Amino acid sequence: MELSVYNQAGQDTGRKVQLDDAVFGIEPNDHAIWLDVKQHLANKRQGTHKSKQRNEITGTTKKIKKQKGSGSARYGSAKSPLFRGGGRVFGPQPRDYSFKLNKKLKLLARKSALTYKIQNNELFVVEDFNFEAPKTKLMAALKQNLNIADKKSVLVLAQANNNIYLSSRNLPGSSVITANEISTYTIMDNKALVLFESSVAEIEKMF
Repeated sequence: MELSVYNQAGQDTGRKVQLDDAVFGIEPNDHAIWLDVKQHLANKRQGTHKSKQRNEITGTTKKIKKQKGSGSARYGSAKSPLFRGGGRVFGPQPRDYSFKLNKKLKLLARKSALTYKIQNNELFVVEDFNFEAPKTKLMAALKQNLNIADKKSVLVLAQANNNIYLSSRNLPGSSVITANEISTYTIMDNKALVLFESSVAEIEKMF
């Protein structure tokens, strides 16, 4: 599979990059993508939610009224869940939401996500470039030239570049990562995936 390589001006350079079908052209597995995205979101949860049970409420344990003779239901402690200010029944408790997935399944999920980007024409390859200084308008111009200015996008670099990262930091709907940071969630969460020409080889080597 071949894709055209574009420059910063959004023009076709006339060069093609060869994509490995074993990474960018597999039969997508939707369930693998769902599991990987679910794990990503679950691992980000703090899990610090907490409500007090009746044994944790501060208050008197004195019996409100006598057991019999009132003509109404039996009343015990004011900390009962039946009363305002009482403990909560089966309320949320701190817990760890993270879970594990097999490496092969996560690999399949990322390959499936990349394949969908190819099929939907949402993957672009640009030649390597660098900014002399951080300039948000340069990154905005790049998105405009690639016709993705109104789309949430991520630029994948082969290696970290501080100037490019800082140029995208204040641009809404734009982010920059390196090839080793790519995840199924990042791929699926962005409408446009822009790869540096050098990052293609890094992704194929990693996968």
